[in-house]
Amino acid sequence: MRGLALMALAMFVFSAVDTQAKFLTQTMHPIQVTWSRQLGLFAAMLFLLARHGPSVLKTAHPWLQVFRGCLAAVSAVCFIVAVSFVPLADAVSISFIAPFIVTLLSAFILRETVGIRRWAAVTIGFLGTLIVIRPGMGVVDPAIFFVVLAAFCFALRQIVSRSLANSDRTITTVAYTALVSVVLLTLPLPFVWQTPTTGIELILLLGVAAMAGVGEFTLIKALEVGQAAVVAPVQYSLLLWSTFYGWLIFNDLPDFWTWVGALIIVSTGLYTLHRERLAAKASKARTG
Repeated sequence: MRGLALMALAMFVFSAVDTQAKFLTQTMHPIQVTWSRQLGLFAAMLFLLARHGPSVLKTAHPWLQVFRGCLAAVSAVCFIVAVSFVPLADAVSISFIAPFIVTLLSAFILRETVGIRRWAAVTIGFLGTLIVIRPGMGVVDPAIFFVVLAAFCFALRQIVSRSLANSDRTITTVAYTALVSVVLLTLPLPFVWQTPTTGIELILLLGVAAMAGVGEFTLIKALEVGQAAVVAPVQYSLLLWSTFYGWLIFNDLPDFWTWVGALIIVSTGLYTLHRERLAAKASKARTG
């Protein structure tokens, strides 16, 4: 129950971060907003360093860790670029295709066995994505494809995480992701920097950083005290909060077909998580 509660809190916080980021992109460059967001993760890394010492940065695969950090930076920038143009709920709906991409990459990169049921879920999930995007109909802003790219980078991060899981601790991976992403985003920062001119901008920039750090810490704790397979489905509550914030702050509400597509994506995503949990149990039984 603690794990479920912490995961729900993390999704609530992350949704608030996305809302503040969308508001800030009206006057600031997405890279600056993303950099502020990643500062919160950097603060979480400093907390881990203070608590566990330099051993947190000890890794057997430094280049893989750097690559994962780069993927985190690109994924975050793409998502924030997208939400500057499209409603939050639309962007979040499309971002949930990440589990399907993980399934595809697992089959082709990690050579994991994927059964017919999971392939069917992936296919149906992508059909749901097409319903939301409706390519060629001019219903959704083309910027939504930045969310697809963000989801692909996020999925690739998950694949890298699986490769690192046998050698590196989770806190090591989190620390490297925060460090590398902040360094990478700092490079273009002087070219896009805009000093906050209002108190609201300053408060929101600080809020994005602080809440991103809180969200990341809460997410880590959720995975520590609860089984990942049990708490993972709670991530879909992000769609509810994004819809609420989108309506409250930006007066955006998804249309009927977006709800239909989102329902298909969420349903097949939950089914995919369920099948992956069963596959993991079967694999454990064979090796144990």
